Amino acid sequence: MNAEPQHQFSGPVSVFHDRRLPERATPAGYAALIGAYALAVPLPARLAAIGEKHRVFEAEAWRLFTPRHAPEPTLEGHLVFALKYEGLDLAVLRRLFLATGPEAIAQFVRAKPTSAYARRLWFLYEWLLGKRLDLADADRGSYVPVVDPEQQFATEGVLSQRHRVRDNLPGTPDFCPLVFKTERLQAFVARGLKEQALQAVAAVPKDVLARAAAFLLLKDSKSSYAIEGERAPQDRIQRWGRAIGEAGQKPLDLDELLRLQRIVIEDARFVRMGLRTEGGFVGEHDRDTMAPLPDHISARHDDLAVLMNGLIAFAGGTAGSLDPVIAAAVLAFGFVYVHPFEDGNGRLHRYLIHHVLAERGFNPPGVVFPVSAVMFDRIADYKAVLESYSARMLPLVAWEPTAKSNVHVLNDTLDFYRYFDATPHAEFLFECVARTIDEDLPREADFLRRHDLFRAEATAIVDMPDRLLDLLFRFLQQNDGSLSKRARDNEFAALRPEELLALEASYRRLFDGEAVSSGSQ
Repeated sequence: MNAEPQHQFSGPVSVFHDRRLPERATPAGYAALIGAYALAVPLPARLAAIGEKHRVFEAEAWRLFTPRHAPEPTLEGHLVFALKYEGLDLAVLRRLFLATGPEAIAQFVRAKPTSAYARRLWFLYEWLLGKRLDLADADRGSYVPVVDPEQQFATEGVLSQRHRVRDNLPGTPDFCPLVFKTERLQAFVARGLKEQALQAVAAVPKDVLARAAAFLLLKDSKSSYAIEGERAPQDRIQRWGRAIGEAGQKPLDLDELLRLQRIVIEDARFVRMGLRTEGGFVGEHDRDTMAPLPDHISARHDDLAVLMNGLIAFAGGTAGSLDPVIAAAVLAFGFVYVHPFEDGNGRLHRYLIHHVLAERGFNPPGVVFPVSAVMFDRIADYKAVLESYSARMLPLVAWEPTAKSNVHVLNDTLDFYRYFDATPHAEFLFECVARTIDEDLPREADFLRRHDLFRAEATAIVDMPDRLLDLLFRFLQQNDGSLSKRARDNEFAALRPEELLALEASYRRLFDGEAVSSGSQ
């Protein structure tokens, strides 16, 4: 299966598609195929090349292999190299299959009918394009997984007798992002965060846990609005908090997403509810011309039916076979890249994280991990994760401005939204969930425990209404354990000097003089 003359593979280069190599090397695998077939696809986060050194090493966005790893400079050679060393990139493979046509893949299978690589490519061609190759069903060869489970997260899979492969892809042709098994992700999975969370709450008294959970839920809701740059009124924050608290209780479908959008967007006078009927983007407008300045361009509205079917099928199907945090990352970040609605996408994207975690029983009963609060605290990292893919995709989206200062996409971009590498998104979400378990929940529970002790000691020192007791605590909290002169002269003028000293001493002893920051009170 030699490359056709018009598809020549590159020799050594220093720069590939504006991406500088650490040394002159020959693109291999996906990089070679993208170059030879002029594929308009987002570049994989890491590309491969054959260097001159006799050691494999990684630098920046490249992995350099030794000369003995060099594949034959053919379509077959680079495809086998890609599957062996780089895993699956479904967007590249689909665009490549469209470029090669069916016969090139069929020839590979006929020449090597028992080859695991040939049968995997055969299956992927038919799965991605929905077209059968002119081949009889396979009758030889051991069953092999389509996704190499040593490289990428996959499902248990089902057998495809036609190809003698196990279809373990974690999605459908309509939506199937993939996640690599990095050391960081495997370490997070091995930690058993679900069990650690249960152990953490088991040591907290039920009444304290209930109050801590209520605060964390409210904090998550408030942070989700803050991420969007909004200061929503308290009733809207509480209403959205109740929706988050009920996440995972109903199956996810389009009607449920529309119901949630109506909760997020209470005043729909200036927003078209439901799926978009025109383009969309995330970014700014030029102040003088009002021309769009996009940081991210949403999926074409013509493609929303396919993409939403894929997202919903993933949520109700293969997501249940993946680690809950990985499944939540794939679904939530896939949704926000699609951006199916005119408004409310960001909050619904974060809601989907709660939906998957709650549905899978990852949260301890009654506890919502405040992932939005962690994202808000780490807003620069959150934006970097979002841009880790959208920045690679944006240059490939051809668009023109509309009369409404919107964008109209001119090319076929469907594959960019249904097939992408969600590895950095999964790593980031694991970090957020781990922080809520390691720090946020224990910190809030400990705060409430000490707060309750202070109230008990304060009540023994002086009898005052709960309202004043709460105000006293807040004043002490704001002033590092000392009551200000204004408070002593006004709200608490009736306190005796010895009572004031005892109250301040109690607070300082319980809180170690630290400036406690909590929204519980």
